Parts: sequence; C-alpha cells; structure tokens
Amino acid sequence: MTRQKILITGASSGLGAGMARAFAAKGRDLALCARRTDRLDELKAELADRHPNIKVAVAALDVNDHEAVPRVFGELAQEIGGLDRVIVNAGIGKGWPLGEGKPWANKATIETNLVAGLVQIETALEMFKKSGGGHLVLISSVLGNTGVPGGKAAYCASKAGMTSLGESLRAEYDKGPISITVLEPGYIESEMTARSASTMLMVDNETGVRAMVEAIEKEKGRAVVPRWPWAPLTQVMRLLPPKFTKHFA
Repeated sequence: MTRQKILITGASSGLGAGMARAFAAKGRDLALCARRTDRLDELKAELADRHPNIKVAVAALDVNDHEAVPRVFGELAQEIGGLDRVIVNAGIGKGWPLGEGKPWANKATIETNLVAGLVQIETALEMFKKSGGGHLVLISSVLGNTGVPGGKAAYCASKAGMTSLGESLRAEYDKGPISITVLEPGYIESEMTARSASTMLMVDNETGVRAMVEAIEKEKGRAVVPRWPWAPLTQVMRLLPPKFTKHFA
C-alpha cells in the first residue's frame, strides 16, 4: 500500500529532515512539524524547488505542549488533504549520570521521548480510527534494548518505553486497517549523535535514512536499521553483562 500523505514530527533536522527528503523524492505529500520553524521553512522551500508536484505543509510544534499536538496534527492533515502515515520521530538526547545533580536533563529526555511520544500516538490512532486506517511509525533506538551507564541512562529508558508501547500496539493491531512499525535505528549521523563516542559504528545520514525509509515502506512490524552491523549487535546487547554496555555510550 502506498501511503501518500505523511506527517513527520521533529522534521527540522537529522533523521526527520532526511526522511522528509526521501519521501518527497517518492512523490509523497508531507506534513512536517518541529520547534525550529526557520529550518522547517528552509526545508519546505528546498522540497518545493526539487519536487514541485507534491504538497508540503509545515507547522511549529513543541511536542511537550500536549494540547497543541492534536490541534497541529489536525491542521496539517486538513492542509494536505488527510494523513495515512504518522512518524513519531521528535526526540532529544539530553542526559546526566543519575544522582549527580542534574535531574532536569534526564526528566526532559523522558518527557520528550516517551510521554510526548505517547501523546502523539494517541492523537494519530484517533485520527486513523476516524479516517478508516493508517500507518503509525515509532522511532525508537537500538539502545532501547539495553542500559548504558552515565548520561544515556534516561535516553535508554525512554527508548525502551517507546519500543514497549510499539510492541503492545503491534499485538493490538495485528490485523488492519491500522498498521504499526517500530524502528530501532543504530548510530546514524545527525545532531543527536554528533557527540557519540561510538563513531566507528556510525553510518552517514543518507545510508541510515535509506534503510529507515525502506523498512517503513515495507511496513515491517519491527526493524533494526541499518541491518548491518546493528541487527547482530542488538542481539549481543541484550545478552551483555551490564559492565560491558559502557562501550555503547
């Protein structure tokens, strides 16, 4: 099934912007939202220039403003004539070692990645039920499969929660007309991964986004992307004793 009208949150940079470019090249209409409207406007102009036959709507959205989420989703859907795929992508990677005096950083990550993600999920599913179907994509992380000491503890917890929500939804919607995809990206070049110590495992943005879009288009239930080296590494991560997971920090 071709999903023609796609909403992406956190679309102003990184994986969100990369997916927007990839879907635009496939001729899809796009609803893009993020906090940084200047970047969204630049992206819209770029896509309109390269692909003049598609619709691109943009809107400011802080996903932590929970009341704004259904309003913005609804306005964007109206502007491009509906939604048949929503990609819950907005997220942050703030964090600090637990118990060392910066709880606000960890709280912000869990609120943005998990609580705000839940609000987006609720909104998208309500819209799909009214319209008769759709495809919900949750962007989790390979780090949702393990715990990492130090500043990534809250991030890992938030992504484990997102994966768990997705797995629950996959069980609930095991037959159409609503389909669920849980994506677990490895380290893909973006603003969020710029300070990662595991640069030897990093793939460039184009390669990573290509793998993500391929899995999304196939509407896989759950996929680790890119498959190499992350699919086998993810299996290892689940079995590693805690003291060894520091190598993924």
